[in-house]
Formats: sequence, structure tokens, C-alpha cells
Amino acid sequence: MIVTNGLAKAYKDVKALKGLSFQANDGEITGLLGPNGAGKTTCLRSIYGLIHPDIGSAEVDSIDASKSPLEVRKRIGIFPDKFGLQERLTAREHIAYFAGLHGLHGEARKAAVQQVIDDLDMNDIADRRTGGFSQGQRMKVALGQAIVHQPQNLILDEPSRGLDVMSTRILRELLFRLKGQGRCILFSSHVMQEVAALCDRVVIMVAGQVVAEGSPAELCARTGQESFEEAFVQLIGTEEGIML
Repeated sequence: MIVTNGLAKAYKDVKALKGLSFQANDGEITGLLGPNGAGKTTCLRSIYGLIHPDIGSAEVDSIDASKSPLEVRKRIGIFPDKFGLQERLTAREHIAYFAGLHGLHGEARKAAVQQVIDDLDMNDIADRRTGGFSQGQRMKVALGQAIVHQPQNLILDEPSRGLDVMSTRILRELLFRLKGQGRCILFSSHVMQEVAALCDRVVIMVAGQVVAEGSPAELCARTGQESFEEAFVQLIGTEEGIML
């Protein structure tokens, strides 16, 4: 579970977060949605422990990210927007490297890597060098790196950016599978269709604050809109927003 409580963060005269509070539950996919400059990336970095808020806290499984960042990082997997693979290494070697970073060694590391390869249906590419991999294959390797230590929580920042249609479909299927395992999944996105298709709950941010929360269907019902995109536009179109 991921919880933020009254997060506030300013960069000189720019207030990136203004008392941000929300909760992402286990066994759910929570979308963090908002226009450019809403503070989504600052929020995620606060949860990683990379940024210390001026006020408030971000907790992962009840552990404060500012006070115990290394302990928090053991409990989260971070899926990057750029995969950055070394083309001379195999998929298995990439995943094993990250397993080592998380303190897994010897037979424990070997077993953990094979478990991820099995879970992500990667046996056919596991021992191939990643040079020449398709976007979908590269994405699986990156996701394998993120979850090899079996974190309860997975954080994704714009996960489908740059992916083609088939790769996006693969990612969606993998996230549903992880959700079914009871993981807590939090991701930010600008893509309305992606959020509507994936999310159990959506947190809408504007100018560093939460202006609406709920399922896509609840937000549509609240605004009287059939389209989630239209509901989103309406919710961010007022100065105060709408709290559900």
C-alpha cells in the first residue's frame, strides 16, 4: 500500500505539491492523472525517497520514504520510461544483475530470476542478447528487472510512452496479472484511454493538489459525462476542482 499525507514541495517560487494526500491499495491499479506541471513526477519521486518533501510524508507499507528510503526501495519496483538495455547482455543477465542489486545471490538469485522469466513468459528470449529485441520484448526485460525482488508495490511513470499498440497490450496484460497477485500498482499517465482501461481508481491532480478521486465510472457519473476524457476535462476545468 502507498499513502501520501499532506505532501508539500516547493522549488524556489514554484509550489510543485500543495498538501497532496491519497492512497493506492493492494490488489488495485491506481492511476495518477493530471495535466503537465500537475506535480505527478515530484509525487512519485517523493515516494521513491529521491525527494524529501517540505511538509507531509509518503509511506510505502507504513514505512516513511524520507526516513527509511532504502527500506522503501526494497518494497517497490520502478518501471522506467526508457529501458536502457545493454545489447550484449541476455535478458536473463539483465534481470540477474538487478536481483544482485537487491541482495539476492547464489541459488536464491538464480531461482528468483527464473521465477520472473516464467511469470512473464520469457523463456523463449531469456538467453538471447537484447540487441534487436522488439519494444515488447525490451519492455518485458525492464519489467522483469523491476519485479525480480518480488516487491509488493510497483510504480510506473508514463509506462506506455513510446510503445506500439502490441507492446501496450502486452504491458496491460502483465499489469492485470500482477494486480491479480495482490500487488499495489501506481502509475502516472496522460493517456485517457489507458487510464480508463486499466485503473480501479484514479487520482486527478491539478497544481500539486488532488481535485478528484474515484473509479473512472464514478468520475463519469459525477460529472454527467459518458466519456472519461470529457469527465477529466470537466474536473480540471474549474479552479477548485471537485472532491468525491
